[in-house]
Amino acid sequence: MPKPTNISLHQKSRVLEIEYSDGKSFKLPCEYLRVYSPSAEVTGHGPGQEVLQLGKEDVNIESIEPQGNYAIKLCFDDRHDTGLYTWDYLYELGSHYDEKWKEYLNRVAAAGHKRKKNN
Repeated sequence: MPKPTNISLHQKSRVLEIEYSDGKSFKLPCEYLRVYSPSAEVTGHGPGQEVLQLGKEDVNIESIEPQGNYAIKLCFDDRHDTGLYTWDYLYELGSHYDEKWKEYLNRVAAAGHKRKKNN
């Protein structure tokens, strides 16, 4: 798998930009990263135990903490800071952004939640 060559947090626009060694780059909104956190709080402890994250439209990343040579820990301003975002997982989130975001929006709508923003 490719490795990140540059990671930039754009707090004003709430976007994490990641450039990889294969030349691909991804601009991942903080909300997207928060609702797809790899933490047990979000993913549950097994298939079917996922917890839908709602009301995260305005979430931002306060800090990024390197975790060895394989991951980062994102500390969000809603106090969520568990779950390690491995290079492979971030690449997957970037590569499949369109379908994962659509899936999330469909799950939010099915839950009857009204989003503050329409992104």
